[in-house]
Amino acid sequence: MLDTQDIENAKSMSIIVTKGSLDWAYPPFILGTTAAAMDVDVTMFFTFYGLPLLKKDLNLKFTPLGNAAMEMPMMGGHMAMPNIVGMLPGVGAAAGTMMKNLIKKKGVASIEELREAAVESDVKMIGCQMTLDLFEYKAEDMIDEMEIGGAATYMEKALKSDVNLFI
Repeated sequence: MLDTQDIENAKSMSIIVTKGSLDWAYPPFILGTTAAAMDVDVTMFFTFYGLPLLKKDLNLKFTPLGNAAMEMPMMGGHMAMPNIVGMLPGVGAAAGTMMKNLIKKKGVASIEELREAAVESDVKMIGCQMTLDLFEYKAEDMIDEMEIGGAATYMEKALKSDVNLFI
């Protein structure tokens, strides 16, 4: 059980966001916005495949490959998807559509909505300069609220943070 004294002591959190698929986008945004709502100063550092989460136009993909624990609710039960099935053409897109429909049906906020909540909650979002250069992204394709910085920019915040997460 979390002691309220622990919450009062934790006043800053940093999150390194390294993955940009639909399922991997939820944890950093949910944790970041929740912490911000609890009056925690949050910094999110988007690098490598996490950086596209800061693009103005999101087109999030989903893949069941490499996720042996993935089960989808179906017909009153849960259906596990074997990894081998995920390699078949069109299965990833179909699974992504199923996941997006489930998210909408259950009333879960979209990544766009969570990202907007992060902006409104003053979550500091840093886009990795090296990743921008490496993958030839343009700053104008990213949300206006993104700050551009490198590892040193992130480390300045992380070294002072009470909580550091790598997602």
